[in-house]
Amino acid sequence: MTDTPEREILTWQGYGDASRELAQAVVDSGYEPDVVVAVARGGLPVGGAISYALGTKGVGTLNVEFYTGIDERLPAPVLLPPLLDTDAMKGLKVLVADDVADTGETLALVKALMEQHAGEVRTVVLYAKSHSIIDPDYVWKRTDLWITFPWSALPPVSPNKPHPEEG
Repeated sequence: MTDTPEREILTWQGYGDASRELAQAVVDSGYEPDVVVAVARGGLPVGGAISYALGTKGVGTLNVEFYTGIDERLPAPVLLPPLLDTDAMKGLKVLVADDVADTGETLALVKALMEQHAGEVRTVVLYAKSHSIIDPDYVWKRTDLWITFPWSALPPVSPNKPHPEEG
């Protein structure tokens, strides 16, 4: 028996299905974004998949650091370079995409920044947690479990060691 806490595990197939379902929810709501802004890094796969599913060619990213480890975070989210050209957003409909609204602080920061420049801003996430300070416009699933995403389930790759016969 292990003491591993229960987790929400998203597979690559589940991610594909979830992305299509979220895109369908956006279309069904009548919202037609001009630009999808993905919150890097976790929102990159989500934003890319949703932009393809919507046929939206305008895609941007904002790099935000908040989590530094499992349940370890900075006091507040911080924007990192390179920065998005927010002046180009004037009057546009923007869909901000992220993987999860956990505390919601990152999504709230990016939404507020986009609202200063864009015409209309909505948010989309795969998961939302009950304690999030923001309730995203489009949510695939609500959970309070720790989530294992397919793109972050494994540690970063490291250099291959040469075989002894190659040395």
